[in-house]
Amino acid sequence: MRRLEIKRRMEPADVAAVAELLELVEDADEHQALADHQWVDLVQGGRAGFAGLVAWEPGHEHPVAYAQLSRGNDSWALELVIAPHHRPETAQIADELLGSALDVVRAEGGGHVHLWAYRPAADLYAVTAAHGLRPGRELLQLRRPLPLDEPATLPCRPFVPGHDEEAWLAVNNRAFAAHPEQGGWDLATLRAREQEPWFDPAGFLLHEREGRLAGFCWTKVHGDAHPPLGEIYVIAVDPSFQGLGLGRGLVLAGLDSLAGRGLDMGMLYVDADNDTAMALYADLGFERHHADRAFVADLPPA
Repeated sequence: MRRLEIKRRMEPADVAAVAELLELVEDADEHQALADHQWVDLVQGGRAGFAGLVAWEPGHEHPVAYAQLSRGNDSWALELVIAPHHRPETAQIADELLGSALDVVRAEGGGHVHLWAYRPAADLYAVTAAHGLRPGRELLQLRRPLPLDEPATLPCRPFVPGHDEEAWLAVNNRAFAAHPEQGGWDLATLRAREQEPWFDPAGFLLHEREGRLAGFCWTKVHGDAHPPLGEIYVIAVDPSFQGLGLGRGLVLAGLDSLAGRGLDMGMLYVDADNDTAMALYADLGFERHHADRAFVADLPPA
């Protein structure tokens, strides 16, 4: 019989147990099991607005499923992970964890909920609908081989930790003012990324004009993927410098940087309804690899 633990703070043993489950899922799916925002919350043990829901079954040394709530930007981010050998029970397990997670949201005053699902199957559509969630954003992963034939000509320099945080935060938060995950970052959020083992300032490229930061292309290497992937992790142009064609130049700079570090496959995520970005990436030779989906709801307080 499954036992569900709802933790508002994760102790080191809890983090280790969940990390074991995440590793199994990532090996099976060849895909990151938790988004970076949620992973940082988990390894830091949880903060205000955090809840980790850990499902156990007798005879298993690791959890059979895990759901996580992280509150920020006036909304709740929710993710659900199920052990590969328990996927035949996805409907039942997802129903239990999703119901408990949404109860936590209601008890905390309600609000907007975003559940991200990797390549969601039909049973997850049914479970989320039963709990009042509707399909929301569709996020596409696009890929293309490296290097490109088109040269990178936009002058960029590497991010300097301890020097560039304030300017970067200002541009990021202006560019993503309405974005549910990327907007509203603070120094602690950025510092947490700088502590991650994948962080490499050499691949965090800044373009300056008129003595100001005009745009950036932050790349990330997934060395354990098959094949290894070089990701355009976050890219943006300050609204004051839009319309100058900087977006294309920043993408080329990022891909050139990844190719220079030995990567032969580039990857990025883009909202399916972002026609401008989709047109740019298609012109650069990116092709669709798969689609992830958000399921959303606005919950009243309990």
